[in-house]
Amino acid sequence: MLLNTTHNNKDNNKLIDNLVGKPFSFLQIIKLKGIGSKRMIVDDVSPNMASILNTVSDTNYGNIELRPKGILIHITKGLKNFTWAIPYYKLVVYKTNGSSIHSNGKFIHFRNNKTFRENKKFFNKLMNEKVKFDEQYNFSPF
Repeated sequence: MLLNTTHNNKDNNKLIDNLVGKPFSFLQIIKLKGIGSKRMIVDDVSPNMASILNTVSDTNYGNIELRPKGILIHITKGLKNFTWAIPYYKLVVYKTNGSSIHSNGKFIHFRNNKTFRENKKFFNKLMNEKVKFDEQYNFSPF
């Protein structure tokens, strides 16, 4: 779900909290050693998300925030902020010359550069949280 979060809106906050959970508490953030990625350069997005990128040759930046039941991807376009909420059960991450995050027929690709490489620990933490979430619903008969 892609939302314009430039201004604080209670309805948007409720939607995000219902989809990916409320933010982690301060103690949980300390235990996880942080829940946010560093700023990364957005290389490409799916055609149905092209409207959130800058139309001029400005660099587009994004970062990722962990939530208990999913992630939030924050993207800035000029003075506007957009948030893409993705629950873990719909999240797919590909490691191809950077990182590509897919959900519901949409994707965002982050460029492989210095800032992306600094986020390697964060992506490992993201995948560990996704595995923990998926283990709750393991219905394997074996």
